[in-house]
Amino acid sequence: MQYSNLGQFIKNKRLEKGLSLNKFATEAEIDPAILCRIENLKQSIKIEILEKIVNAFDTKLSEFLREYENNFI
Repeated sequence: MQYSNLGQFIKNKRLEKGLSLNKFATEAEIDPAILCRIENLKQSIKIEILEKIVNAFDTKLSEFLREYENNFI
């Protein structure tokens, strides 16, 4: 499975929820600069960061990846 566009999917979900990058990064407890690079596909996502992002979306990792696979690939 290809996950090269996962950052764009994260950005789309964040924008759907009406959250700014800084607000979402704060909620996810990650550096806004890291989130920016991930969303702009300039940095790969470490599993620890992905877990924080998924938790901020209040979902499970498996559900998040399933939604990505169903809607973004």
